Amino acid sequence: MAAPEAGASIATAVRHGGALGCVSRLQLEGLWLLGDHARVHVALRPNGRGRSHSACTCVAHWNDVPHASGRVPVIAALVQVLGCLGTEEFFVALESAMRTRLITRAGLASVRARLPLDRRWRADFARWNADSGLESLLRLRLRGLGIDLASQVPVPGVGTVDFVLGDRLILEVDGKRNHDGASMRHKDLVRDAVAAAHGFDTLRFDYAMVVHEWELVEAAILSKLDRSLHLTRRRPPGTPVALQGEGDPQ
Repeated sequence: MAAPEAGASIATAVRHGGALGCVSRLQLEGLWLLGDHARVHVALRPNGRGRSHSACTCVAHWNDVPHASGRVPVIAALVQVLGCLGTEEFFVALESAMRTRLITRAGLASVRARLPLDRRWRADFARWNADSGLESLLRLRLRGLGIDLASQVPVPGVGTVDFVLGDRLILEVDGKRNHDGASMRHKDLVRDAVAAAHGFDTLRFDYAMVVHEWELVEAAILSKLDRSLHLTRRRPPGTPVALQGEGDPQ
């Protein structure tokens, strides 16, 4: 099913006078994206000219971007996403490209170099081991609140958890496909109970909460922080937390 859809989107971009770009290009690679993007995004030369066609709803990007086989490179498409759809969509797609090794370290450096100076921190903040777009989104939004998380943390008796805040608050984000059904629900409850037995507290959020009910997610986390429930004991300001997440690959 994917191939005809890919061919159709490329054909639409060529019919419009350019090449498949931005979020439409990233869809070909199956990268994580936040929204449903039905409109075809087309990369056009700065001196080019878009061509309207039957049922045309194309989104034009006027960039001097090389392309081949009717599509722009992934690196160029990522940069286009930031300008077109904003930080969150860009960051989720970037960490997905890193996770799948669709881009290399050199490619990440190339993306960073193409960003405006005040936006390069997004590439610096991205990591290679994000397990889902929900993880990427949660970490990015908490960063905006000045909250840093340890990622992919091994917890004794539990396994690797998505995040640890402080030294005892576990944050888990559950994608729908991975956590639907009574069996997975039971495993999650057992996992949380084992974590509690080891002195951890767990907040668990699903897709709908992170994407559509963020105010509730934020309030729950900030409430824990306000009461220092993310710490085993109160620490003097500036004291580092012992738990560390898994490092990036060399």
